[in-house]
Order: sequence, then C-alpha cells, then structure tokens
Amino acid sequence: MFIQTEATPNPATLKFIPGRTVLDSGTMEFANREAATRSPLAEKLFGVPGVTSVFYGSDFVTVTKDDSDWQHLKPAILGAIMEHYMSGAPLLADGSAGSDEATDEADEFFNEADAETVDMIKDLIETRVRPAVANDGGDITFRGFKDGIVYLNMKGSCAGCPSSTATLQHGIQNLLRHFVPEVVEVRPM
Repeated sequence: MFIQTEATPNPATLKFIPGRTVLDSGTMEFANREAATRSPLAEKLFGVPGVTSVFYGSDFVTVTKDDSDWQHLKPAILGAIMEHYMSGAPLLADGSAGSDEATDEADEFFNEADAETVDMIKDLIETRVRPAVANDGGDITFRGFKDGIVYLNMKGSCAGCPSSTATLQHGIQNLLRHFVPEVVEVRPM
C-alpha cells in the first residue's frame, strides 16, 4: 500500500492520501482524543505524540500537529494509517461510514424569508468553494446567514490556518458578494 502525502496551506497540517475511499460521503472531524473514540483510525492517530486533530475527507486523512517536527511524526502517522487499512478494520467504531453533515445541517440558522438566498449561498459553497478547499485538506460548511453575514465552519487544514482569514475575506467573501448581492460579509464560526 502506498500512501501519498501533500502539504497544505497550513504548515501544522499534512494531507495523507491512502489511494482508497476514506469516507463514503461528507467529512468528519476529530478535534481531540475524546472525539476520536468514534473511529479506530483516529484513535491510533491520536496515539502518535504531537497529533492534535484528525479530519476525514472522501479520499484523504488530514492530520494537524502541535509544534512537533513532521520529520518525526510523519513515519508514525503513515504507519498508523497503513496498519489500519491493512487490518480491514472499519473506519468508525459502529461500522458505519457516515459523516458529521447531518449534525451540521441541524445546527444551521437563518430567517425563513432568506431561504432562497441561503440556497444560492449553499450552492456556491458546494460547487465552487468546497472542492477547492478539499484539495487543501480541509472543508468549509455553511452554518448560518443573518443581517447579510454568512457564517461558515472551517474544518481540517482550514481550522487554524494562517491564510484562512485571507481565504474567507478575499476569496469566498468576494465570490459570494459577486453572485449574491445580499451578502455583506463572511465570518468563521
């Protein structure tokens, strides 16, 4: 088994590509060791000293570290991923391959009168923003819309990335404002 690695815009995060499907749909984030109990792979990765966050995309695993050196962490992370896939163990402890997105949608907020605007915003995020962000080992999801402000949740390599503010304000905000005049600003949540 060959696992590719790619750098991300966040120097504290690396993207690991095992060459097979990781998550059937959506994304899943494990922000700490307690959350990782849902996934045998995430538990193994948190067992590597220095790992602070694990994120699953459709065909990649993104790992974020503390101030440890990648030179020491990378072999242990590669070993944990390889061992997991070679064992045939399920990705999630309950045997499912689902995502966190149903929970995300339940937490959305917006005025029902803005439903058409929100649909346009969500469509732009789905078709233009998320694919680009996934290439960088992360994900951005819609959280809410109020008073012209779009609230987004940043996950994976995007969370804590030094360039995430610029991405939000210059990239995503400009895109949404161009296509949806009701959008005044974009903020992280």
